[in-house]
Amino acid sequence: METYVIGLGMSPPHPAQRRLRTEELAFQTVRAALADAGVERAEVDAVTLATSDEMDGRSISSMLMAAPSGAYLKDEIRVTDSGLTGLVLGALRVATGRYHLGLVVSWNHTSQIDVQDVMRMRAEPFTLRPVGMNGAIADALFAGEVQRRCGVDEDAVAARIVLRQQVAQRNPRGLRRAPQSAEAIRASSYDAYPLRRAHQAPASDGCVAFVLASGAWLRAHPQHRALARIAAVTSHIDSYRLDAGRVGAMAGFDAGLEDLLRRAGRDHAAIDVFEAEAPTGWHEAAIEHHLAGRDVRALSPSGGAWAQHPLFCMGLVNAAEAALQVAGRAGDVQVEDVHFAVAHGSHGYAQQGHTFVAFERVAA
Repeated sequence: METYVIGLGMSPPHPAQRRLRTEELAFQTVRAALADAGVERAEVDAVTLATSDEMDGRSISSMLMAAPSGAYLKDEIRVTDSGLTGLVLGALRVATGRYHLGLVVSWNHTSQIDVQDVMRMRAEPFTLRPVGMNGAIADALFAGEVQRRCGVDEDAVAARIVLRQQVAQRNPRGLRRAPQSAEAIRASSYDAYPLRRAHQAPASDGCVAFVLASGAWLRAHPQHRALARIAAVTSHIDSYRLDAGRVGAMAGFDAGLEDLLRRAGRDHAAIDVFEAEAPTGWHEAAIEHHLAGRDVRALSPSGGAWAQHPLFCMGLVNAAEAALQVAGRAGDVQVEDVHFAVAHGSHGYAQQGHTFVAFERVAA
């Protein structure tokens, strides 16, 4: 793909941002991304929004969010699956040759909503909704299957969470929370067995914006330098059913990653950095299990969801961290000599959908 990242912006993470409206959060983040890229909004010819009406708590959210996201009088399109799905669509729009300078923007003002109420309304209305299905229960079903398939127990999950929280504390773009002890994690209450409250990364508020450019645009503007090349994108989705055959099997994860590496021409090459969307310690264990046969140098060096966790746009946060690693701009969590990094995002009950974006270093 001749699609490049030339700038990005991330809002300062916040557990509950009350001083800014969602519109202001997006406006400030987009302005930071444009400044990072060294371009003006007037030069942008395509804007891709990734947002959810349910997560924003209002209908047709893009009607209010398009202008502060830079899309006033611009060609604008929206996706509702996840933030990383927005980057896939934005990259593909530039790759068509129809567009040359694009913005991708996603946010989640998570503190303004009751997440489990939103997730409950996503359940099938005749069977699952009446029995109280929500995101935590779906994640607990996933955790039970991870326990059975991967042989992981609560002690191992607690140890993983402690390690990830210690990594997250070093991330200058994270909340830098003090890590919990394994004993405190094991003593927290169950939300739905075997998923404990402290097994879940706390949600936070945040916004991410990317500026993408085509190869033709970069050649015509040699004063600009790309941070990274988008080598490949892909997305896979599993069945909606929450049965034992689907939950925990991670078939979409395996198929999606294999497809991504094939498209990037790196079937058997090492992955320097893999930024995974793992909202609980059980998801972290499952992803580690499914990456065991691959050569991955660093798994989620940013700390992942334990650094910050704006639910809907967590995958786009991972993409920003992966692009910064390739560009050598990850700061205190920089991994040495990163040439190839993969960002992963997921959405739906118990990781029904998986999206991947691969980034390559661009020669100076």
